[in-house]
Amino acid sequence: MHSFALFAILTPCMIAAAFAAASTTPGPGISVAPWGTVDGKEVHLWTMKNCNGMEAQITDYGTIIVALKVPDATGALTDVVLGRQSAADYVARTQYFGCTAGRCANRIAGGSFTLDGAISKLATNNGAHHLHGGVKGFDKVVWSGVAAMTDEGPSLTLTYRAIDGEEGYPGNVDAKVVYTITDANELKVDMFAVTDKATPVNLAHHTYWNLAGHASGSVLDHTLMLPASRYTPGDATLIPTGEIKPVGGTPLDFTKEKRIGQDIAQLPAVKEDPGGYDHNFVLDRKIVKGSLWLSAVLRDPSSGRTMEIWSNQPGIQFYSGNFLDGVPGKDGAVYAKHAAICLETQVFPDAIHKQGVEGWPNVVLRPSEKYEHHMVHAFSQTLPKP
Repeated sequence: MHSFALFAILTPCMIAAAFAAASTTPGPGISVAPWGTVDGKEVHLWTMKNCNGMEAQITDYGTIIVALKVPDATGALTDVVLGRQSAADYVARTQYFGCTAGRCANRIAGGSFTLDGAISKLATNNGAHHLHGGVKGFDKVVWSGVAAMTDEGPSLTLTYRAIDGEEGYPGNVDAKVVYTITDANELKVDMFAVTDKATPVNLAHHTYWNLAGHASGSVLDHTLMLPASRYTPGDATLIPTGEIKPVGGTPLDFTKEKRIGQDIAQLPAVKEDPGGYDHNFVLDRKIVKGSLWLSAVLRDPSSGRTMEIWSNQPGIQFYSGNFLDGVPGKDGAVYAKHAAICLETQVFPDAIHKQGVEGWPNVVLRPSEKYEHHMVHAFSQTLPKP
């Protein structure tokens, strides 16, 4: 069965969208079209647009945000996320662009853990360690998608069932990811999971951000503020030691806004590590809005775009695109080292081995519980400095 492009018309604000494809009149809306096949399953690409023209393209393969067009201070729209040109390209090399990483994002030391007396052996797809859910984690499967208009704006709900033993994890896990583009120019990401057996669950959103545009080159002149006065040091393979240390006096101090490139030279390449930032920060949770706390502020001085991230998670991984090595991207773009950064709100890496350690959050989901990870990416613009 084939899918055809369609518009969901559910509010008066949506009426213009029915004619948008055939005219130059912009308008909010949702459309979906076929986007190839993966593992014999049809893959789709949804396009969602709010009342301001902000637009997202999202696929049910890996829940990947393929494109996100955000206005600058003059209203000009630019795609600010890195990505590949087709579903087949993502299969060939994802780089985790725009996906949901899981069922347990980040690293698990040695590719195994013991939970309730039972040993689980996982894939070791990052040297000796397990990374982002394994060889075929949540980013490499086809989810089921349903789009609808909501009071906030267009929304896409994606669901997936990970079966007991998948990638070595115990328990059947039903996961849900909801993307909403609000009329306040926000990208909302809401993640949920339930399980029938105790298992680690840590879902992370893995978009690569370049607020000047995905093809604009290095982000080292972007500025970043992380409201995190502490971090979790790691060994040479990026496995946390279990300590929690202050960022003060280190190149990891982003408690005040600074250029990403200001201190990056203090994190040079070593052996197979290309150097740069790839660290988990412990969020201070001092600036709160409802049930969420400020988790990052990223700013591009050239375009005037600013992105605030608010979340309900204890940590955030800041990764400066160190392993980008000329990855072919969208529309002929080539992504070199530091062409974007990731800001992944999360439970701390390797938390399954630190349960009970002071300051370390719980990462185990049990049948009586519901995992909820909420985040808001709020975009604003100011005129760039001359």
